[in-house]
Amino acid sequence: MKTEFSPGLALALRLACRLAAKEGVEEIGPSHLLRALLADDEGHGAGLLRRMGMDLERWKDRAGADAFEATADASLPLAGSTKLILNRAGQERSLQSQDSTTTSDQALCALLRLSESLRDELTGFGFDYRRLLSEVEPDHPHLPLDQPLQLDEDDDVAHAKRILDAAANRAREALRVLEDYCRFVLDDRMLTEELKGMRHGLAQALRPLPWSQLLESRDTQRDVGTQVTGSLESRRESLAVVMTANAKRLQEALRSLEEFGKVFDGGIGSAVEALRYRAYVMEQTIAKRARGAGRLADALLYVLVTESLCKHSLIGTVREAIEGGADVIQLREKNLSDRELLAKARDVGRLCRDHGKLFIVNDRPDIAMLAEADGVHLGQDDLPLREARRIMGNKIIGISSHDLPQLREAALDGADYVGIGPTFPSKTKDFQDFAGLAFVEAACRETSLPAFVLGGVSLDRLDEVIASGGRRIAVSHAICAADDPRRAAAELRKKLLSITGPYPEAAHSHRSKNG
Repeated sequence: MKTEFSPGLALALRLACRLAAKEGVEEIGPSHLLRALLADDEGHGAGLLRRMGMDLERWKDRAGADAFEATADASLPLAGSTKLILNRAGQERSLQSQDSTTTSDQALCALLRLSESLRDELTGFGFDYRRLLSEVEPDHPHLPLDQPLQLDEDDDVAHAKRILDAAANRAREALRVLEDYCRFVLDDRMLTEELKGMRHGLAQALRPLPWSQLLESRDTQRDVGTQVTGSLESRRESLAVVMTANAKRLQEALRSLEEFGKVFDGGIGSAVEALRYRAYVMEQTIAKRARGAGRLADALLYVLVTESLCKHSLIGTVREAIEGGADVIQLREKNLSDRELLAKARDVGRLCRDHGKLFIVNDRPDIAMLAEADGVHLGQDDLPLREARRIMGNKIIGISSHDLPQLREAALDGADYVGIGPTFPSKTKDFQDFAGLAFVEAACRETSLPAFVLGGVSLDRLDEVIASGGRRIAVSHAICAADDPRRAAAELRKKLLSITGPYPEAAHSHRSKNG
C-alpha cells in the first residue's frame, strides 16, 4: 500500500525543507523536521508535548525565534535519518489502522523514538518521554518503543551505518594512540590535553548518529577489510613512524565521517570538518616536537646581544660568549637603520657559522633571510608567526610568551621555541608586568617545546629559575655587560649542565615523570 502524508505532515515537510535551506545545509535533517512539527503553537504536536510536561515556549526562546521562521521556497532531499523516521511513522500507522495516511503526530512520535539526541534536548525542557510511550501506545506492548526498530531501509543508509561505525572506531583509536604518544613519549601536557579535547569533540560531533543501529550493523566476521593488510602495517620502524601513521589514519577516518555522516545529519559534516583541520595542525605540531625542535634540542644558553650594552666590541662579546658555551646568539638592535642592521647581522652571522652556533635576528624576518640567519625571534606585537613562516620557510622561529594562552598559541602555530618571561626586573628592558617564576613553573610543566627563561636572569638568580623547572635561559646583561663575557657564559652553562646534563629534553622528561 502506498504511503501518503496528511496535509499537516506535508506542510511540516515543506517548512522543514525551507528551514534546512535557510541554514545552508544540503539535506533535511531530523532537527529541521522537529522544528517544523512544533512551529505551530496551536498544532497537534505542540499540544501533545505540552501534555507531556514540556515548556515549549522556553525551548523556542532558547532556540531563537528565527529558527522557526522560513519563507523562501526550497527543494532539498531528506537525510537518511529523516527517511528512517518517516518509515517508522508509516509502520506505526499500519499497526494502528488500515489507513494509508501518515500523520504529523505519528511522525513526531517516531522522531522522538529514533533520535536520542533530540529526545534528550526536549527532556531538558520538561518533556516526559516515558509518559508519551504509555499514553500513545497502550495497545501495542510488544513494540520495544524505547529502542529503534530494524526497518526496511535503502541500501545507501545501511551501507552508511557500517562505514560510520568503522570510521568512528578508527578515529577514536588513532586519537588514543596520538594521545599516548604525546603523554608518554613527548611528555607534553599541552598536546595531551589538546588530543583529549579532540576526543571529546568527536563524541559531541557524532552525537546525532543512531549508535545502537550502527552497532547492530557491525559485521566484523564478514568484513572483507579485516583480511586486507598493507605490507607496512606489520612493522613500525620507530615510535615517530607510529605517530605519523596514526595521524594519517585519524585524518582519513574523519574524512569518511564527514562525508557519510551527512546521510544522517547535515550538522555532522561541519563539526567533523573542523576536527579534521585540527588534526592537520596537530600532526605538524607533534611531528616537529618529535624531532626535538630541530637543532635547539640540546641548546641551554641563549645570549641576546646589543652593541650599546656591551663593555667590549659587539663582535668581541659574541666571540667570547660562544667560547664560553653559548649555544644561540640573537642580535637585538632596535635603533639602527636597515642598512646598519643588515651589515651587523651579516658580521655576527658569519662568526656564528664559523663556530657552528645558531644565529637569530630579533623582530625582522627580512633581515634574517638576507643575513642568512638560522631564524628570527618575534614578540607579541611583531609580525604574526604564520605570516613570518611565509618569509622564513622552515627556518627557526621563536616567540616571546608571557602567559599560558600565548604559549599554547605559539606551540599550535608552529613555533620552534618560546621565550618565557619576563621573570625578574631587567637591566636591559623595562617591563610593566612580570610573569615571574610561577609562569616559569607552569610553562615548563605545560609543554616540551624548548622554553628559554628570560628577563633579568643572572648567575645569582639561576637557582630560583632551576627550582621552578627552568632548564634553558636567555640572558643579555649577564654576559654583554660582564668584564669577562667568556667566563660569565661558562659559569652559567656549568650550572645549567649540573642540573640537566648535556640533554635538556631528557631532564624535562625525568622531571615530569617524577613530579
